[in-house]
Amino acid sequence: MASERPLLIPSPQTLNTQNRHIAMSTFADLIKSTPRNPDPSTSSRMDRSDLVENSSHEGVSALKSSSVRSISSIQSKESVTFTVDSFRGSGSKPVRYGSGRTESEGFGSSQKEISDEDARLVYINDPLRTNERFEFAGNSIRTGKYSVLTFLPRNLFEQFHRVAYIYFLVIAILNQLPQLAVFGRGASILPLAFVLLVTAVKDAYEDWRRHRSDRIENNRLASVLVNGQFQTKRWADIRVGETLMVSANETLPCDMVLLSTSDQTGVAYVQTLNLDGESNLKTRYAKQETLSKMPEKEGINGLIKCERPNRNIYGFHANMEIDGKRLSLGPSNIILRGCELKNTAWAVGVAVYAGRETKVMLNSSGAPSKRSRLETRMNREIILLSFFLITLCSIVSIFAGIWLRHHRDELDTSPYYRRKDYSEGNIENYNYYGWGWEIFFTFLMSVIVFQIMIPISLYISMELVRLGQAYFMIRDTTLYDETTNSRFQCRALNINEDLGQIKYIFSDKTGTLTENKMEFRCASIWGVDYSGARNLMPGEQDGYSVKVDGKIWRPKMTVKADPELQWLLRNGQKTEEGKRAYDFFLALAACNTIVPLVTETSDPAVRLVDYQGESPDEQALVYAAATYGFMLLERTSGHIIIDVNGERQRFNVLGLHEFDSDRKRMSVIVGCPDNMVKVFVKGADTSMFGVIDRSLGLEVIRSTESHLHAYSSLGLRTLVVGMRELNVSEFEQWQSAYEKASTSLMGRASLLRAVAGKVENNLCILGASGIEDKLQQGVPEAIESLKQAGIKVWVLTGDKQETAISIGYSCKLLTSRMTQIIINSTSKESCRKSLEDAKAMSKHLLGISTQNGGSGVLPTKVPLALIIDGTSLVYVLDSELEDELFQLATKCSVVLCCRVAPLQKAGIVALIKNRTDDMTLAIGDGANDVSMIQMADVGIGISGQEGRQAVMASDFAMGQFRFLVPLLLVHGHWNYQRMGYMILYNFYRNAVFVLILFWYVLYTAFSLTTAITEWSSVLYSIIYTSLPTIIVGILDKDLSRRTLLKYPQLYAAGQRRECYNLKLFWLTMTDTVFQSVVVFFVPFLAYRQSTVDGSSIGDLWTLAVVILVNIHLAMDVIHWTWVTHVVIWGSILATFICVIIIDVIPTLPGYWAIFDIAKTGLFWLCLLAILVAAVVPRFVVKVSSQYFSPSDVQIAREAEKFGIPQEFERTEVEMNPILDHPREMTR
Repeated sequence: MASERPLLIPSPQTLNTQNRHIAMSTFADLIKSTPRNPDPSTSSRMDRSDLVENSSHEGVSALKSSSVRSISSIQSKESVTFTVDSFRGSGSKPVRYGSGRTESEGFGSSQKEISDEDARLVYINDPLRTNERFEFAGNSIRTGKYSVLTFLPRNLFEQFHRVAYIYFLVIAILNQLPQLAVFGRGASILPLAFVLLVTAVKDAYEDWRRHRSDRIENNRLASVLVNGQFQTKRWADIRVGETLMVSANETLPCDMVLLSTSDQTGVAYVQTLNLDGESNLKTRYAKQETLSKMPEKEGINGLIKCERPNRNIYGFHANMEIDGKRLSLGPSNIILRGCELKNTAWAVGVAVYAGRETKVMLNSSGAPSKRSRLETRMNREIILLSFFLITLCSIVSIFAGIWLRHHRDELDTSPYYRRKDYSEGNIENYNYYGWGWEIFFTFLMSVIVFQIMIPISLYISMELVRLGQAYFMIRDTTLYDETTNSRFQCRALNINEDLGQIKYIFSDKTGTLTENKMEFRCASIWGVDYSGARNLMPGEQDGYSVKVDGKIWRPKMTVKADPELQWLLRNGQKTEEGKRAYDFFLALAACNTIVPLVTETSDPAVRLVDYQGESPDEQALVYAAATYGFMLLERTSGHIIIDVNGERQRFNVLGLHEFDSDRKRMSVIVGCPDNMVKVFVKGADTSMFGVIDRSLGLEVIRSTESHLHAYSSLGLRTLVVGMRELNVSEFEQWQSAYEKASTSLMGRASLLRAVAGKVENNLCILGASGIEDKLQQGVPEAIESLKQAGIKVWVLTGDKQETAISIGYSCKLLTSRMTQIIINSTSKESCRKSLEDAKAMSKHLLGISTQNGGSGVLPTKVPLALIIDGTSLVYVLDSELEDELFQLATKCSVVLCCRVAPLQKAGIVALIKNRTDDMTLAIGDGANDVSMIQMADVGIGISGQEGRQAVMASDFAMGQFRFLVPLLLVHGHWNYQRMGYMILYNFYRNAVFVLILFWYVLYTAFSLTTAITEWSSVLYSIIYTSLPTIIVGILDKDLSRRTLLKYPQLYAAGQRRECYNLKLFWLTMTDTVFQSVVVFFVPFLAYRQSTVDGSSIGDLWTLAVVILVNIHLAMDVIHWTWVTHVVIWGSILATFICVIIIDVIPTLPGYWAIFDIAKTGLFWLCLLAILVAAVVPRFVVKVSSQYFSPSDVQIAREAEKFGIPQEFERTEVEMNPILDHPREMTR
C-alpha cells in the first residue's frame, strides 16, 4: 500500500473511493464519557488520575446524543486511484491520461445506490437464509488450472495458441496421408510431440504445486459459531453468513465484516502482509451497535446489504440493518482474507465474501503479460523464412511437373515414379493421380521434407535460455539488498533480452531515487524559521521520555531538535509564539492515524514507543512531535492521549476527514481538555493557502511562504498546518451534515468531501514543516552511468517543482550546464504558447551549437532540461498538444514532471512508447507507479517503504535504484547479445540442413527422396544440435562485468540493435546458402563416380553438417567454460553414436551404411575438406570486418583479450555515436 505522500506533496488527481465513518458525538457525550483503553492491561500502567478531566461545555446539553462512530484508518489515496482506474480501464470507456478529473469518474460503488437486484444480502449468523436465494461461492479455493481429466485437452489447447505449433501439427497430419508419406509416421510426429511433452511436464509440475498449496489452505481450521458455540471448521466449509472468531496472530479465512473485538472500543489491528506486502499495522473497527453483543449468548441478528464481489481491495460499500437501525459500512469495517490479526486478542465477524469471491482471490490474476521486442521482430524473419520455404517447395513442384511431362512415356519403369509394380508375379499399378495432382502432392511433400526451415525447437530453446538467465540474475550478489534482505526477482521470464535495449527510463522520485525514510528537519512556526536542529551533545538526555507505571517510555526514533524551539515550548507558553508552537505540535501529534505500539528492550525498565502507520511522512511528524515534548501514547476509536511536556492529556476525537486528492489535505476535530473544540488541518501548500484566513496574519503567511520556498529549494518535502476553533452552532452544523453524508446511499464520497470542505475553512495558519527524504546510496553515480550509456532518465513525481529540481541537482540529473525549460500553465492556450516558445528556444540553442561546429569549433550539444507540472499535462495529454510535447521532450536531455497523477505518469510513458520504436522502462515503488510500470515495455518495482503493489505489478523487482546499472549494463547487455545470436544461429542451423535436402532433391528427379535417414532428420534439432545453443545462450559473455560497468557506452550496442537486425539475418542466410553448397557438393563430387549408396553418403552429410554447425558455434563462443566444451564436443560425439545405433538396426534403412563408408580415407578427407571450405571464408570475412571496421564491443574485447587494461584505460577510445533522436516506429 502506498504511503501517504499526498498529505505533503499531492498530485493533481481527484479520486477518493474510501467511505470513512468519523468518530463523533455530542459535546456532552464526549465530555462526560469515561475514558476507555483498548488494552485492559494498560489501565494499570497508566495513571488515569493524571488525565485532565473534561467538564460540561456551555449550551451543549441541547445537542442530540449519538453513538460514537469508529474512525477508519487512512488508506493510500494514490493506491486507490490506480486500483479503481485499473478496474475501469478494461471497460469500453477509454482511459484518459491527461484529464485532471478523470479519476473522479471512478468512484465506484460509493457513487451508486445499491438496489436489491445488485446487492448481496447477507443475513448475520444465518447461512441457510443467506444462501437461499443465491448459492454464494463456498470458501474453498482453487488456483490450479487443470484437473486430471482436463489437463490433456486444456494444456494442448493453450499450447496450440502458438501458430508455429499448428504449422507443425498440420505437417505431421499431412505426413500420415498415404499420398504424402515421406517420413515414417511416428518419426514425423516426434519433434512436435517432444516439444509439447516438455512444456506439458513443466505445466503439470507447476499446477501440482498449486494444487498442493490449495489443499493446505483449504484444510486450515477456523472457529465458526454453530448452535450458539464456536466450533472448529475447515476453511473450505465456511459459508457466507456464518459468524467467525479469529484469535491473535491468526489469518482471516474470508472477507468478513467486524462485529466485535476484544478491545472495548471495537478496534482491531491487522497486518496486510499477505495481501499487499505491507508490514505496518492497519486499524479496523466494529460498529458500536454490535460491539456489546455476545454471539454465544444473545446472538447477533441482522441484515447486511453489500456490493457484489469486486477487485477493489481499498473500497467497500455496504449498509447493515440491526435492531431497527441502518448503519453504513465502509472499508474500515471489513477485514479481508489473508490479513493477520495483530495486537488484538480476538475479533468476531460475519463472512460476506468467501472463496473465489474474496477480494484477494479476485486480484490474483497477476500483471498483464508482455512480449519481448526481440521475439516480435523475430516474427518478421520467420515470415521471410516461410516465403523462402514456399519458394523452395514451388521450385521442386514446378520442376517435378516439367520432369514428369518430359518422361511421361517412361513412368512405368522410372526408378522414381514407377507406375507398375514388378516385384511380384502379377504386375500391379501404383497409385498415380495424374500430372496436376502429382505436382500438388509434390508441393505438399516438399513442405513436409523442408518443414524444419521454421525452427520448432527455437521456442523451447528460448524459454530454457531465459530461465537460465533469470537464475543467474537472481543469484547475482550485486543485485542483493542487505537493508531489506531482498534478492532480485525475475517475475516475467519472456522479456529478459529487452533489458539490453532500453532507451528511456521513467522513474518515480520518492522511495525510488530517495529512501522514503522521512526525517523531520525544520519548521516554520508563526512566521519564525526554526532550522537550527542539532544532534544531542554528550551527557544530554537521549530524547524525550515519559514515565508510565514505573517504566520509562521513549520514542523508538529520535529527531534532531532546535534548542530555541524547545525552550519556547517549555517556557514561553503564555506568549503568542508559544501558543502557536503548542498548537502546531499538537496538530502534528493528533492529525494522523498513527498507532503507538509499546515494545520491550534489553533494559526491563525502558520501553520503546514504535509509531506504526501507513505513511512515512506521518511517522516522521509524530516522532518530531514526541521529540519536542508532544508524545502520543494511546489511540482508540474515540480518543487519543498525548503527554505534553510531562502532563498527560486526553483529547476526544470528534471527527476525522482523511486526505483525498481533490482537497489535498486531511483534518481532525478534537475535543480539548479545556473544553474547546478545534479543527487541525494539514496539507500541501497549494491547497492550504486557499482555505487560510489571510486577515488573521498576512505577514506570517508571507514569511511562511518564503520559508516553504527555501525548504523546497533544499529538496525537503513541505507541509502546511492550520487550525480553527468551532463554536456550538458550527459543530452542530458539521455533525448534522456529516451524519447525513455518511449514511447516504449515493455519492457518499463526494458528500463527505463537501462536508470536509466546509469545516476546513477560515483557518489560522500555524506554520509549515520540512521533511528530508534522503537519496538512496549510489543514485547520482547510477544516473551518470545511465546517461553515459545513452539512456534518457525522466523523473515523474508528485512533489513540488522546487523539491523536484533540488533533488534533480542532488542526483546529478540536472547540471549547471543545462538550460531549463519550465512550463507551468493554467490553460490550454497558455500551454500551447509555452510549448511553441520552448520549441523555438530549443531550435535556437541547437542552431548555436551547429554554428560553433561550422566555425571550426567542435560542435557541442546544448543540454536542455524540460520541467513541466501536472496541471499543464492536463491540457497536453490526450490532445493535439501531445505531438508538440513529444517533439520538445525528445530534444531534451532530461525531463522532470512535477505534481503528476498516476494516470499522467502512464500517459507520459505512452507518449514515447506509442511514437517511437525505442524501448521504455518504468521504475517505482508505490501503488501510484503501477500504471506506468504496466504501460512501459519493462516495468521494475522497488521493494521499499510503500508496500508491494509496484513489485506485484512489475516484470522485475529489486531493492535499490542503483541496481539498474548492473541489471541493464551487464545482464541486459549479456541477455540481448546471447538471445540475438541464438535466434540467428537457429535460423542458420536449420536452414543449412534444409538446403542440403533441397540440393539432393534436384538430383533425384524432384521426387523428395532423401539420403539422410528420417530419424537423423528428426534428431537433428532435438539431440544433435539443440543443447550447445542453449548452454551458450545462458553462459556466454562477450565482455566482462568490469568492462561493461567501466564503459557504459558499450550498452548502446543494444540500442543500435547490433546483435539482431535484418542485415545480419540476410548475411546469415547468405553464409548458410554457401555452407550448404559446400556440405552437399564436396561429397557429391567426391563420390559421383563411385558405387556408394544413398544411405552411406547421407550419413556423411549428417555428420558433416552437425560438425560444421557446432564448429560454427565454437568460432563465435567468447567465454569458454567446461560446460561449453562438454556440450559442443559432446554433441558431435553423440551424433556419431546415434548414427551408428541407427545403422546397426536391421529394420531401418541404411543398415551398416556408416561402417561401409567410414572405413575409407575419402570419408574423412571429405569431412576435413567440408570444414575447411565452409569455415575459412567465414573466418576471413569475420577477421577482416573486425580489423577494418570494429564495433565498440570488439575493441573492448581486444583490450581484454590481450591483457592491456592499463593502456586501454589511459587511451581515449572513440566509440560509435549514441543515437539521441527517437527511432521511428516500425511495428
